Amino acid sequence: MSVILQANRVRVEFGQLVAVCDLSLEMSGGDLVGLIGPNGAGKTTLLRVLAGLQATTAGSARVLGHDVFNDSDAVRGQVGFAPDAPPAYEELTVEEFLRFIADAYNVTGSEADERIDFWLEQVWLQEKRSEKIKTLSRGMRQRITIAQTLLPSPAVVLLDEPSAGLDPAGRIQLRQVIASLRDQGKAVIVSSHILADLEEYCTHIAIIEQGRLLRYAHVGDLGSDDAQRCGYTLTVACDDDASEAITAVEGVAHLTRNNRTYTFEYHKGERDAARLLRSLLDRGMPVSSFMPARESLEDVYLKTGVRQVD
Repeated sequence: MSVILQANRVRVEFGQLVAVCDLSLEMSGGDLVGLIGPNGAGKTTLLRVLAGLQATTAGSARVLGHDVFNDSDAVRGQVGFAPDAPPAYEELTVEEFLRFIADAYNVTGSEADERIDFWLEQVWLQEKRSEKIKTLSRGMRQRITIAQTLLPSPAVVLLDEPSAGLDPAGRIQLRQVIASLRDQGKAVIVSSHILADLEEYCTHIAIIEQGRLLRYAHVGDLGSDDAQRCGYTLTVACDDDASEAITAVEGVAHLTRNNRTYTFEYHKGERDAARLLRSLLDRGMPVSSFMPARESLEDVYLKTGVRQVD
């Protein structure tokens, strides 16, 4: 996939405070990055830079090859940014507000009607389309912000705490919407403190602290300190101790047992996993489940030494 979004040594200073410190990032279509870090880490400032709303002290940001500041006219319709504090004109109805947004992006006529209808359905607000925004709850306003952000069909989507104020059903719906953006080939960054949600739909995770990028990795590589080996979990359908049979397989190490479940380390890769499973079955082991064991995003985050997620 071609590169859609680039940040090249972005630096943002507010007096003596360095909010973003020489941070570089590159995203292609279909990349969905979960951005996590403690309070004051610089996440929102970074998103504002990428959206062209925050000037940099040094470095640059580009969308589809265009500088977000020097070529803002070309970039404006290609970036959607949803801040954590949803802004809206409270005296307008939901439909009036979305039509105002559509007009601002030169989306008019039947196309505007179709997009407004589509996004009202996607964020579960069809029945609220004629109600004034000031009468709506915090969660509903958050949904309007998502619709507003996605209505112009931007290539880059930046979401700052999009789940804030949403009930469980709303969070489920939002996860589906965000996953669909990934599948459409958009470049998406989601800043969130709900790590379980990020782990479910993100392709990459970026951990940031004090403006610095501590770690940036594909979700499948997050728990790997050794690129050649990984953990496995095996459960057998008998109470007999299978430890000796498992350790007899060349390459198995660090075996632990919990009743019928065993965890251990072995070579990483699909072919290696298939070879391991075949070796266990050939030894007559009654395997009921077998899978690579991956650390949770929470475990990986805590290992970085960052103490708090905002």
